[in-house]
Amino acid sequence: MPASVHNTTAYVEFTSFSYEGRDPVFDKAPPSPGEYYNPILAGYYPDPSICRVGNDYYLINSSFAHYPGVPIFHSTDLVNWKQIGHVLNRPSQLNLDGLAVSQGIYAPAISYHSGTFYMITTNVWGIGNFYVTAENPAGPWSDPVLLPEINGIDPSFFFDDNGRAYIVHNGPPPDGKPLYDGHRAIWLWEFDVKTKKAANGRIVVNGGVDITKKPSWIEGPHIYKRNGYYYLCAAEGGTSVNHSQVIFRTKSLADAFVPWSENPILTQRDLDPERPDPVTSLGHADLVETQTGEWWAVFLGVRPYEGNHYNTGRETFMLPVTWENDWPVILKKGEPLPRLVKRPNLPDTPEPKTALSGSFSWRDDFNNTQLASRWLFLRTPREQWWSLAAKPGSLLIAPRPVALNSIGKRDAKLNQNPSFIACRQQHRDFSATATLAIDASIAPGDAGIACLQNDANYYFLGVRVGERGAPGEIFLERSTKTSTAPEIIARASLTTGIREIELKINGVGKSYSFAYRCSPEGRWMPLGANMDGSILSTQSAGGFVGAVIGMYARPAM
Repeated sequence: MPASVHNTTAYVEFTSFSYEGRDPVFDKAPPSPGEYYNPILAGYYPDPSICRVGNDYYLINSSFAHYPGVPIFHSTDLVNWKQIGHVLNRPSQLNLDGLAVSQGIYAPAISYHSGTFYMITTNVWGIGNFYVTAENPAGPWSDPVLLPEINGIDPSFFFDDNGRAYIVHNGPPPDGKPLYDGHRAIWLWEFDVKTKKAANGRIVVNGGVDITKKPSWIEGPHIYKRNGYYYLCAAEGGTSVNHSQVIFRTKSLADAFVPWSENPILTQRDLDPERPDPVTSLGHADLVETQTGEWWAVFLGVRPYEGNHYNTGRETFMLPVTWENDWPVILKKGEPLPRLVKRPNLPDTPEPKTALSGSFSWRDDFNNTQLASRWLFLRTPREQWWSLAAKPGSLLIAPRPVALNSIGKRDAKLNQNPSFIACRQQHRDFSATATLAIDASIAPGDAGIACLQNDANYYFLGVRVGERGAPGEIFLERSTKTSTAPEIIARASLTTGIREIELKINGVGKSYSFAYRCSPEGRWMPLGANMDGSILSTQSAGGFVGAVIGMYARPAM
């Protein structure tokens, strides 16, 4: 990377970041021994895909225009997961230049075949469909192998036990002519592992289970083999409240897939939306068989706090799969998703150091030489504008003239990677605090903590710093997709002689409050209470991601 914060004094300094998440449902009824709690990955971890290699399980998620791309987790009991890295962690693998937040990497799928791990996905509005490989799932993974033959999204590999390989994906309907809005098809291609080419693509599902009922958005397909049947499992109904999972099967991949008469095998769309503590939008499932012969499904869902508003994005849930007359069932019709579930019949593993489910908290004092795997960027960073090494115990960020709202309706498609390092909001109720150091060498400009859903919808609690590190004021900035420009909605003056400022965002459902204090023993000063956090929800902001929270810096405006 060409430029470096090591070589410049134009930086801001953060000395800590802490996050505390509270899940009221979990706190009311925590798991007993032998149970686990849904979701297994809280917060913005959508479109899960899973594979098993011996006694080890690997799970990945979509990452859209966040970088690094495709977080990858490891577990031996399907309950306790540890992130072991990202599949796409080099600019040569992942070009997100000019993409809006909900473009980029859609629905990755992970497979293992003959000593090699495969991850296949789509960079929407980027290079399209491609795959990468690795011998070690923690990396390094290869540069992308492009699949220009495949038009559509959500590809997945299937390696048959007869040595043949296939790619299945969402694609255009027959002749490319949709009969109605949301009319799509599932395509199957033969894949040559040696030449790395796909050929002889054909439609195997047109529209969905019953095209006369105009099913919408058949997508996220996977193929499995069991008891002489090939199963095609796919999502249907769109990724919102009508989301569902459906199943088809055939004895031969040369023959037609037949849908089950009892579809869907997973949904919540038929339940009362006013039920307490709802989990909605279930679908986009992937199945795995354990070494003990059990089958389990991972899938996405959301936890609204009001109506269809949720800021945590689409999360990863898990349930056991039962079989009825050689058909899989994830959840019977009319049953709400259980939050407490009996654990798989697998040896328990120790709790991970970094919790991913339930109520938890963590703190980063920036004592490592590399950013922890929880941190992410918005689009591909093309220069090293941050450092943990230049001043151990601090994160230095060079303010660069890239606004948080630099993509979308306001600006042309440019690289636009802001000086923003963020983590996921993983709970309905949370608090996040960043500590900003103030000294004479701090770069003039604005620095603080931001909570962002997309390029147009965010809050930024910032400190405006003048020459020689003089803090002038603290302000709260808000942007929404309906506003013509970001606006400052609250501000307060700061006195001289301040050495550090703590900045806090506190969320309770849709109510977000912002505060600051100028010493660890000082009193928290509010700067915007009970603000409308629903602007950070998918319902209001649109797209497919959840809110992220982190440290942001920009030069003087």
